[in-house]
Formats: sequence, C-alpha cells, structure tokens
Amino acid sequence: MNGFLLDENLPSKIHFTPSLPIIHVSALGKSLSDTEIWQYAKEKNLVIITKDVDFSDRLMLDSNPPKVVHLRFGNMRKREFHQFLAYIWPQIEELIVDHKLVNVYLDQIEAFR
Repeated sequence: MNGFLLDENLPSKIHFTPSLPIIHVSALGKSLSDTEIWQYAKEKNLVIITKDVDFSDRLMLDSNPPKVVHLRFGNMRKREFHQFLAYIWPQIEELIVDHKLVNVYLDQIEAFR
C-alpha cells in the first residue's frame, strides 16, 4: 500500500497527518470517471477513500481490487469532518492492512477481507 486516494466528493485537504501520503483526485488533472479512479488506484497501489457506494460494489466484481475505505455517514461541517476523521484514522490505517473494505459509520467501523 503506497497511500490513499481521496475521491472528488471529499475535501481536497485534510487537517491531520496520516502515516502514508494522501492524494486528492483533483490533483490528477481532469475530472476522472469512477473507472479511471479505480484503475489509477490499482496501478499505484492506493486505497480509495470515498462516500460513493459504487466503489464498495465494485469490490465484488474485481478479482484484484484496490482497497476501499467507504465513509458511510452524512454530510457534516468541515471542521467536524476533519476532527472525526483524525480521531478514527489510526483505526482505519490498522484495519486496511488486512482488509479490502473498511466501512466507517459515525458509531462503528466494519472491516471485510
């Protein structure tokens, strides 16, 4: 795992320091389709972080998928979002090592191999 790829539906900047680099899809230039994001993450060995259910669904169809962190909670103010993500990030990083999908809810985190 070389880092994390933030989907376009998430803020482009985060306010904490993860152990691996985080790239926002907007830094890749043009607006990318989900398929292009998926392929880029596979090629670069990046974990996709998204609120888009399509990436979770794709895991079942790909024999060698990139890993996905699916943020499954509604919108919140940016400050609250960054505080919440910073608080749970160590757990996400720990789980994503051995799991291909991590679902993050406000009250729980689920991980699937």
